[in-house]
Amino acid sequence: MSSRAWSPSLKARDKSPFSKGPVDPLKLKALSMGLSKELKVVLIKMDSAGRQTFNISELEEPRIPMSKLSIDNTAAEVVRACRGDRVKGKFKESFLLPLFCVKPKIAIDTPIPREKLNPPTPSIYLESKRDAFSPVLLQFCTDSKNAVTVIRGLAGSLRLNLGLFSTKSLVEANSDHAVEVRTQVQQPADENWNLNGSAQTWPCESSRSHTTIAKYAQYQASSFQESLEEEKESENEEEEEDKTSDTLATTKIIKFGTNIDLSDPKRWKPQLQELLKLPAFMRVESSNNMLSLVGHTILGMNSVQLYMKVPGSRTPGHQENNNFCSVNINIGPGDCEWFAVHEHYWDAINQFCDKHGVDYLTGSWWPVLEDLYSSNIPVYRFIQRPGDLVWINAGTVHWVQAVGWCNNIAWNVGPLNAYQYQLALERFEWNEVKKVKSIVPMIHVSWNVARTLKITDKDTYKMIKHCLMQSMKHIQILRDQLVTAGKKIFYQSRMKDEPAYYCNECDVEVFNLLLVTSENSTKKTYVVHCEDCARAKSSSLAGVVVLEQYRMEELMKIYDSFMLVSI
Repeated sequence: MSSRAWSPSLKARDKSPFSKGPVDPLKLKALSMGLSKELKVVLIKMDSAGRQTFNISELEEPRIPMSKLSIDNTAAEVVRACRGDRVKGKFKESFLLPLFCVKPKIAIDTPIPREKLNPPTPSIYLESKRDAFSPVLLQFCTDSKNAVTVIRGLAGSLRLNLGLFSTKSLVEANSDHAVEVRTQVQQPADENWNLNGSAQTWPCESSRSHTTIAKYAQYQASSFQESLEEEKESENEEEEEDKTSDTLATTKIIKFGTNIDLSDPKRWKPQLQELLKLPAFMRVESSNNMLSLVGHTILGMNSVQLYMKVPGSRTPGHQENNNFCSVNINIGPGDCEWFAVHEHYWDAINQFCDKHGVDYLTGSWWPVLEDLYSSNIPVYRFIQRPGDLVWINAGTVHWVQAVGWCNNIAWNVGPLNAYQYQLALERFEWNEVKKVKSIVPMIHVSWNVARTLKITDKDTYKMIKHCLMQSMKHIQILRDQLVTAGKKIFYQSRMKDEPAYYCNECDVEVFNLLLVTSENSTKKTYVVHCEDCARAKSSSLAGVVVLEQYRMEELMKIYDSFMLVSI
């Protein structure tokens, strides 16, 4: 279901303010009065000329100034502080509080000796299933100081049948399944030359097309066969290595099969069942994984994606969507080479992208290693062999190149710890600034976490509670402003598996108060807008219907019930 063109279910249609038929007032009520209000009255006993009388006195609940609100306040106090006309115009406050920051402090000004700019990559060798399920492994992988962890021998220790993901098995299972193809120039992993081969650069261009698993498998096999023949021919020849432009002129154009969706449990049942052998924190779905609380599938994040590669296939530099952790297993038979940089340095890399005219968040780029070293940025560099699992920690910048012919499977996980939560919200807010869609609807997820999970870590609890408080403030202030402007608010509860909503224009997440316009009245499809984009179309919000998916009482109850749980 898309948030861009939204076609309500039958239940939603019956309640829709766009419905042409008669409206049952019991089913559809305008909540323009906000929360039900009470006037508290007390009777005060008084003595007058020897006689006792009673006077009526109204009690005004004390209001806390908004600037003094904290997570120690009750939901009622938060809502009361935001009520009425206390805020004029657009209300904007961060969902993050700098006070709660848990990121490690890394000295960036202290020069690092050249030999330490290639630090050793943390590699854990598993010898048994017990090792894989040790809590120490989870602790090590999610430690904010460890940008990346290679887990060697994982497939062997868990007896994972990686053959289920081999090219042969994939063809047998679903030969016509769609494959996105990226056409690239084959280059050494630590080089990235411009088109005429005169200098190394950051932009990493590739064109996109589509094929099927069967056709890509054929290409993969013929590429391998071709390579064997070339090897035989060049056994007695010595090739010149000094002239870069000559090398590039003879460089191959290769095709990389990427983003192959393995989310369908019917089509890929044996493959997905095999991955249930992994420790809980690495699984596609688990109770402590924020991505399992989204409520709908996000392709490649809370579902498995497959990559089919020939030597030189490149996944350009990036941080994962909303800085979530990622799991990547090399199926083989060939190796992959990885480069990784701690999250702490992401902005320095962002500045390099700006300098080279490529967008950090949405563009395709391959860092020039010398640029990173000259800027005092350490780079992890390592080989991922068949059966190895690479754990990319929250926010780690990374880029990957296939050394041989291989397949990889990957997905994201969101371990519920303070470091991951903070980085996810930071990127959520940065995406809004840069007008890039946050693939993970963090406000929606935060309320789902509060509703369903018990949090035992103090830092994580404080950050989530603060986010909920800010969310309530946004909702109450916008609500009051809409009512003051004469807009009716219609309650329409969320359906099971209904996705989170994003603005049709700017892609920002829209939580709870949906400002909806009709896209096609005959097909009954509607689009959701954020307040800014709705007002940009019409300052008086003409033609906009406001839907409320949660009653304020419900959110207040979740907020007050969300408490830190002691172990």
